[in-house]
Amino acid sequence: MPRGWIVLVAALLAACATPADRFDRRANALGFASIGLQGTEFHHIAYVAGALESSDTLHVYVEHDGTPWLDLTHPAADPTPRMPLALELMGQDTGPRLFLGRPCYFAPQKEPACTPLLWTHQRYSPQVIASTVAALRRFLTLHPFRRLVLIGYSGGGTLAWLMAAQVPETAAIVTVAANLDTDDWTRIHDYSPLAGSLNPALMPPLSPTISQFHYVGARDRNVPPSIVQSFARRHPEARVIEVSDFDHECCWIERWANLLEEVQSAWLGPRPARN
Repeated sequence: MPRGWIVLVAALLAACATPADRFDRRANALGFASIGLQGTEFHHIAYVAGALESSDTLHVYVEHDGTPWLDLTHPAADPTPRMPLALELMGQDTGPRLFLGRPCYFAPQKEPACTPLLWTHQRYSPQVIASTVAALRRFLTLHPFRRLVLIGYSGGGTLAWLMAAQVPETAAIVTVAANLDTDDWTRIHDYSPLAGSLNPALMPPLSPTISQFHYVGARDRNVPPSIVQSFARRHPEARVIEVSDFDHECCWIERWANLLEEVQSAWLGPRPARN
């Protein structure tokens, strides 16, 4: 086949790839290994990186809400993110890392229990949280880390915060541009209320043993600083770090290694080596 036709066919195949296929290819390009974890009623796609036996601390990344809606009235058939921000953040990290997939995301085929409600109105529901926590517990059964740092971007940060109360190994939670007061978030955007979802701002406080660091961009119009501050007024133990010149996407990936180093050294301390 002539080279021009080869390039054209390759481009057409790439265009036909599903969001889950493209996500998997990017994860593989970053050197992450794909694994499956069983939750409560859902099978979760996950990716691991780093020498798992090198530290007692595991960084657990949770991705944003992706594409829950095609437009104002039609939910997407596949909510897998087209732009995987948390995956890219994990690529800037080092040491033992787990990218923990949400129910019904990143999978080439949907399970019967997957319905659009789970990635639209119920995206932060007890059902979603329970299955994601169960999948994490399955991983910890195989790899018993004693300390976890839950890291979530945007809606993944909201989900990570809701998970933390059910994961006793959690030592810290770091969120980036997370809509931690979902009622305030839907109100300012004039979205439908997330009926069936939990709102971190209205939940009981986390254990004081869990350090909380919530990053937000001063220029973020999707999750403006006021939303994170609204959450913090009800959870005064949470530390909010507003970063000037950052918005919802820029420039978290480029600066993540430095920001994480600041968190690690200033607040969490060095990762202890295994005995």
